[in-house]
Amino acid sequence: MPQGLHAQEKTDTTAQDTVTRTLSKKELRKLRVAQRNFHYNILGGPSYSPDFGLLVGGSALMTFSLAPKDTALKRSVVPMAIAFMFDGGINLFSKPQLFFKHDRFRIFGKFSYKNTVENYYGIGYDTNKNYLRSDSTSQYRYSGVQINPWFLFRLGKSNFFAGPQIDINYDHFTKPGKYLAQETDYREAGGDEHGYKNFNSGLGFLLTYDSRDVPANAYKGIYLDFRGMMYHKIFGSENNFYRLELDYRQYKEVGRRKVIAWTAQSKNVFGDNIPLTQYSLTGTPFDLRGYYQGQYRDKSSHIVMAEYRQMFNTDRENWLQRIINHLGFVVWGGCGFMGPNPINIEGVLPNYGIGLRIEVQPRMNVRLDLGKNTVNDQTLFYFNMTEAF
Repeated sequence: MPQGLHAQEKTDTTAQDTVTRTLSKKELRKLRVAQRNFHYNILGGPSYSPDFGLLVGGSALMTFSLAPKDTALKRSVVPMAIAFMFDGGINLFSKPQLFFKHDRFRIFGKFSYKNTVENYYGIGYDTNKNYLRSDSTSQYRYSGVQINPWFLFRLGKSNFFAGPQIDINYDHFTKPGKYLAQETDYREAGGDEHGYKNFNSGLGFLLTYDSRDVPANAYKGIYLDFRGMMYHKIFGSENNFYRLELDYRQYKEVGRRKVIAWTAQSKNVFGDNIPLTQYSLTGTPFDLRGYYQGQYRDKSSHIVMAEYRQMFNTDRENWLQRIINHLGFVVWGGCGFMGPNPINIEGVLPNYGIGLRIEVQPRMNVRLDLGKNTVNDQTLFYFNMTEAF
């Protein structure tokens, strides 16, 4: 080896050792964490849900790359939530986003298990709006599971993806409230004073355009998703019905960590024998926050809404500035529409709210939202991982 090259290598090694020695233990730990592929955050403790009241819960956010050497591949995201209710209930939920093979293939989905006390408000705007929520009129014990994976293949070199999806779900109502057991739609669907149950399995397709920079918390790009699902006895389902959904979202960066996001969504089910749990819901933790989940349901629901998101930017010179740099806020406004078919609108559901954001990993936030339901004059609080849309 030439003497000059040997001397240069020795100098480089010495310089690297010097840098390593000058780093504090805290700085070394941060360096090792930054170089690690698998990152996770776990939050837990007393919490509150508008649907379940006071509870003890926990949330976990896991991110990792399925091909660490591929620096262009988006990091996979697996958010998970678990809640234990004081009445003995439990709720497990996850919406993973997995990216494979230079982002040529993706697996997304929804997976849940619940054993909780819930409420049923009937079907249709007028019924839902005027139905009294109480332990004798709307309450029942629910247990159920949903397995709904989506398999997406990139079409050529474009931002279009297509593929199949599977949906398997089982729902069981027990201990219905005294007057719920007499509710018209509940009785017509096959429910009685002992409860109600159904099993559904279906096969469907997805066609998706996705140019978002980070799907879990986009600053820019467009997401357009069209999907259909057929539930049929040939797949083992107890009922024959169909579902069509359209989901459009767009994101525009208007400053450093400042984003305007907007969405328009349409969810529709068709058939003469639709299970109670399969109607389109208007008002969930992922759209019109402020309405109880399931409070408004019919064969068709549509929403339009916009959200302004901003994280606070500081120079991070001291501990307070570093904390503030991980905080942000959102404000949103929108409206829901519902009816017995896609063009027959019977009810309008205005909505607005504010929220706090806490960054636990780069571009991955915990969200705390306070949403207003102007129809029933109620304000509800939400705690979730990742953005609403």
